Amino acid sequence: MPFIANTSDQQQQMLADIGLTMDDLFADIPTGLRCKSFNLPEGISEQEIRQYLAELARHNAAGLVNFLGGGFYDHYIPAAVSAITSRSEFYTAYTPYQPEISQGTLQAIFEYQTAICRLTGMEVSNASMYDGGTALYEAVTMALRITGRSKVVMDDAVNPIYRVMVRSYTRNLNIDLVEISNADGMADRDAILAAVDDDTAAVIVQNPNFFGLMDDFSDLAEAIHAKGSLLLMSVYPLSLGILKTPGEMGADIVTGEGQSLGLPLSFGGPYLGFMTTLKKYVRKMPGRIAGQTTDTQGRRGFVLTLQAREQHIRRDKATSNICSNEALCALAALAYMSLLGKQGLPDVAQRCADKASYAFRRLTAIPGVKPHFDKKWFFNEFVLDLPIAATDVVARLIDKGFAAGFPLNRYYKGMDKSLLIAVTEKRTKQEIGMFAEALEAIL
Repeated sequence: MPFIANTSDQQQQMLADIGLTMDDLFADIPTGLRCKSFNLPEGISEQEIRQYLAELARHNAAGLVNFLGGGFYDHYIPAAVSAITSRSEFYTAYTPYQPEISQGTLQAIFEYQTAICRLTGMEVSNASMYDGGTALYEAVTMALRITGRSKVVMDDAVNPIYRVMVRSYTRNLNIDLVEISNADGMADRDAILAAVDDDTAAVIVQNPNFFGLMDDFSDLAEAIHAKGSLLLMSVYPLSLGILKTPGEMGADIVTGEGQSLGLPLSFGGPYLGFMTTLKKYVRKMPGRIAGQTTDTQGRRGFVLTLQAREQHIRRDKATSNICSNEALCALAALAYMSLLGKQGLPDVAQRCADKASYAFRRLTAIPGVKPHFDKKWFFNEFVLDLPIAATDVVARLIDKGFAAGFPLNRYYKGMDKSLLIAVTEKRTKQEIGMFAEALEAIL
């Protein structure tokens, strides 16, 4: 019996012309693993398939007003971003190994690195991190290479999804990973410093942290540097439009998720991890770095200066084997930052903070709704305690047209009634008011 039972006469003739049968094409697959027939339905027209897919799409809960955050945010993306990234010169390009034919892509990468360095206040950026979580893991292994130590201390107010990823990637490595419980939502400095010893390579913190609370880690950086350790920071890049930069705080390696810089949520990706560090650590950095140079005629040009992936050097010398090519996503981030400009980025960040403050006041005025933490210094996310389970509230508000937030009980014990709510510049005063009314009606 042939591998595909319903092979067309035309396909059979094509195979016969080259002296093969359909089974010959799949000879390397054991017989017992071969599919005998796909039993595919008859083909339909383009118009019919579009109508069918549109009917399926109508079953999705589309059009929810989004108050969901937790590391991924519903920001407005200027139309020019997709217009730029949709140019075939960019979206068909892969890793620019040949600089003589890749100057446009290389310059875009170089300009992206420059923008990320300016945003974070750091000295060097790479351009090939997969996402925010794996970028943080890469920062961990980078710190191990720099210090020659094997212990890492991590604040549990770091995004729990990132913490799961760090634990997963380090599980079979010789790394002592210690997680420190937060103190009323903030990094517990006393507990962190008590855990730092002569074998500690790095301390990991996040700003704003997973609960949306802002902090200044300058004192922590100074204290752990005195013990020979490094400070690793995961950041929400858009917040840096108005917050003190990690570079100003004394961070050694800074990572984050670049989705908020012009990338749509898109059901989970593709996204963009970024990483910046100090120039003295550049040779320990994973991924690829584009640099600026001059040719033999003195003209400005761009090349890949450092490529420390397993593709480029001996496997045991590689600094990473999971940093994929994210140049198109990086281009979107560059276009977004360029379009907003030096003043536009702070303006958007301030609007997020202002609208979140308004929503906080509006929601905490509802009887039975209280702030979880005794802190009011948040960026665009905050945690509320509800009189009933947060998961029930979220489920019921979907029916009213709202993606209400992130229930925290999945990652934090004792927070069954706690809900993490995010507000971006896209949320209007009317939407916030309708959300508050819907929540109050449920409660």
